[in-house]
Amino acid sequence: MSDEIGNGGDATAAGKGDGAPAQPPLIVNAQYIKDFSFEAPATPQVFSQMQQSQPDISVNVDVQARALEAPVYEVVLNVRADCKVGETQAFLVELSYGGVFTLNVPQGDVHPVLLIECPRLLFPFARQILATTTVNAGFLPLMLGPIDFASLYQRQAREAEGAGATVPTPPTSLA
Repeated sequence: MSDEIGNGGDATAAGKGDGAPAQPPLIVNAQYIKDFSFEAPATPQVFSQMQQSQPDISVNVDVQARALEAPVYEVVLNVRADCKVGETQAFLVELSYGGVFTLNVPQGDVHPVLLIECPRLLFPFARQILATTTVNAGFLPLMLGPIDFASLYQRQAREAEGAGATVPTPPTSLA
């Protein structure tokens, strides 16, 4: 009986031939809430206003990445949701949800992996934190739809090209 777990493929690194085990391209080392804020300044009056009028919710999402020690990076998914009923602030929630990732990919693939795959892995956890928080505050759950991080990355790259700039790559070491 073998102690190996896998799909039956060769456990050595492709092309290395030295018998060393293959490294997964992406390892999640840690996930955590880096910063979190929730405000509901107009409670409890806003609850009756929300019965009368549909709230307006705006959501902004941003992704930041930085090198810790190559090939280890921190990726932070920043989500800000602002809910208003007319001019009344129902709630404001800001979450910075981070992860530490080890990347075993070619250098040319580091930037897209950091800004597409890493936030894609973090997003369901951030979405759950936001939904649970709004419910615990007495509101309906804030249910964020899926985010296509690949499209966001491609749009950012096109905008940077149009401005004559290149999409910067995250640093490979701390300065």
